[in-house]
Amino acid sequence: MAEQGVGGDAAVLGGQAAVEKSGWWREFASVFMQNGGLFGDLWNLVTLAAVAALAQWYWGGALTLVLFLLGIVLPGRIDGLLGLGDGPSTDPRNFAGSSGATYFLGATLALAFLTRTRVPKEIALAAGVPVLGLAMWLAQDNGHGLVSVYGFALAAVVRVVRSRLVRSTGQTA
Repeated sequence: MAEQGVGGDAAVLGGQAAVEKSGWWREFASVFMQNGGLFGDLWNLVTLAAVAALAQWYWGGALTLVLFLLGIVLPGRIDGLLGLGDGPSTDPRNFAGSSGATYFLGATLALAFLTRTRVPKEIALAAGVPVLGLAMWLAQDNGHGLVSVYGFALAAVVRVVRSRLVRSTGQTA
């Protein structure tokens, strides 16, 4: 029963309706409690911690926390805006959880990497994150791929806003 409670209810109810009917906290709780068993939970949380540490190193603590929280709540909302809420790829279990947060934060780092390198192989690797994410979503209806695209796109917006703020205040990034 506990395994079904985190993502299963949301999957049955679907999207925003799931949050409204089963509690706002489910989106957040699913990051820390999953139905993969103890080993699956630990693996996902350790992976998320490693990616979050890299994100904190690059983006800073406050912005990493904001990106982490947005990685939990934005994908389902964006899906609803794009009208993707009825398809199989919008199963909340594909977006919620530590794997969704990891894909989202990792994609923000791919954008950061893309803007910092001039090596063709590294450029291809970084640019491949949203491209392969979109391919995974199209080929398999796997929402993890779409989460990667969303994270990469949000990081691009953050980078533009950040560079304009730095330019207007005369500070260094």
